[in-house]
Amino acid sequence: MDARLPIDLLSRVEDAGLNASAPPQQRWVDGWLVRFSPGKAKRARCINALSPGRLSLADKLALCQQVFDEAELPLLVRITPMSQPSHLDGWLETKGLRQFDDTRVMVLEDLNRLAPEPQVGGDVSLQRVGHSAFAQIVGQLRGSPISHQQAHAQRLELSPVAFEGWVLRRSDDQAVLACGQIAAEADMVGLYDVFTSPLARNQGLASWLCARLLRQARQHKSAKVAYLQVDVDNLPARAVYRRLGFMDAYAYHYRGEDRPSAA
Repeated sequence: MDARLPIDLLSRVEDAGLNASAPPQQRWVDGWLVRFSPGKAKRARCINALSPGRLSLADKLALCQQVFDEAELPLLVRITPMSQPSHLDGWLETKGLRQFDDTRVMVLEDLNRLAPEPQVGGDVSLQRVGHSAFAQIVGQLRGSPISHQQAHAQRLELSPVAFEGWVLRRSDDQAVLACGQIAAEADMVGLYDVFTSPLARNQGLASWLCARLLRQARQHKSAKVAYLQVDVDNLPARAVYRRLGFMDAYAYHYRGEDRPSAA
């Protein structure tokens, strides 16, 4: 974790991310929050080890395995600096659960320091869309199957945190150039599902979209802190976020019996 950021802020960021990714399919198992959504997002189909509990790790993991077996999903454990017990990651490694998907949580501690919006060429329009429409749009851009799009839409509809989905379109033919969501909670706002069409990349659209959405959240939702999650190897996206003022706050990864497919 970055020592330059207060630990209480990082704890709030982690809570906000958990709230924003909450699916209807979840239950508690001895201090662990077990999620088993059938969608693509691993945050919505994994174990979040939030407290040590009272059972042995072996017994608790066996109970969680039953949940995933019933849901016909692979067992996944999300490991953060806050995971409990503190030796969980090493213990899972001894049990043959492999590590994958190294991710960075990035934070912009003060939205007043948000970088100015870059200039975007061409005639474009930013449009707000409903949850089902957004899940379909971003799913089609990613090539996700219909079942994943439906699970995404359901999670957005039932989320305890209000999401706003936005689409950047070319004005003349309404072609989708980029999309993104914000999830606002108290004075925090999260950026989610930022995606640029392959035919519209390297034009500064993602930077413009993120800056506009964050500025709107600051002005209309009294947001002060912004956060997001991004794959450590997604260097272009991380560069965009750094230019906006974000910094790496902490890392997390997953462990499972095998690396799940992109589906």
